[in-house]
Amino acid sequence: MQRLPVIAVTSGEPAGIGPDICLALGSREANANIIVLGDRELLAARAARLGLGIDGLNILHVPLRRPASPGALDAANAPYVLDLLDRAIAGCCSGEFDAMVTAPVHKGIINEAGIAFTGHTEYLAGKTGAGRVVMMLAGAGLRVALATTHLPLRDVPAAITRGALETTLRILHADLIGKFGIAQPRILVAGLNPHAGEGGHMGREEIDVIAPTLEKLRGEGMDLVGPLPADTLFTRGVLAGSDAQLAMYHDQGLAVLKYAAFEDGINITLGLPIIRVSVDHGTALDLAGAGKASPRSLFAAVDLAAGLATGLARRR
Repeated sequence: MQRLPVIAVTSGEPAGIGPDICLALGSREANANIIVLGDRELLAARAARLGLGIDGLNILHVPLRRPASPGALDAANAPYVLDLLDRAIAGCCSGEFDAMVTAPVHKGIINEAGIAFTGHTEYLAGKTGAGRVVMMLAGAGLRVALATTHLPLRDVPAAITRGALETTLRILHADLIGKFGIAQPRILVAGLNPHAGEGGHMGREEIDVIAPTLEKLRGEGMDLVGPLPADTLFTRGVLAGSDAQLAMYHDQGLAVLKYAAFEDGINITLGLPIIRVSVDHGTALDLAGAGKASPRSLFAAVDLAAGLATGLARRR
């Protein structure tokens, strides 16, 4: 009998809903051995507030820097949030954990503490030495990857170069095969400009950057469709038969994904030497400790992490 994969779940920002949704894992059957990383007293206090217990949770204690209250951000606990990530990363790299799942963090309070932090994706890439990685969100039958992530809109065109786009597509293609087990993935690629540039009348990025990159990779056997107008790429007829979709910038792809699957959507970091899946929502400070936070995205993230880890083990 194959052993259950071991999944580390970081409980995220202590003032947010991360602890709340992690507590819900204790009463749910899963095809994995789930270990929740967090401050034991924090989780016990939040459980008591919600009328829950922690007996069903396997907790790996990581101590807070200062006691935390629901909804009240404290920059003193920013290092604690990163301690959770560092412990999960170390465990995945050593083989102690088969995958990690992350609850939401608050980028603003981490930066307020004087720590440069743009997001989980970039932090994980730096800590694992992965170099360039790709953010992909999934839900409602979509797998939406991003060519650029957390950039101001004015900086996006300059960031979409032939080299960067080629690397992104290679990572996406390789992980769809290696982690998701899709033998010949079909990837739809959006244009950057309205109507995919309309033959150069609304911008030349499609002509000068995107189309030549796709043509080069098609020559190597990749099944790539595009550049397509983003406003029609996500229609049912165009999506049919595709395995993933590549958007050029954050809101171009994620507005669609979150409309289709906000409560069940999940975030996967591609290009890492480890498996990392996350919820697709924020800290929701106003819901923390109120018993109103939905754990559905966390459940979906744990299920996918377990499935990816199991599939990877089988293919090895």
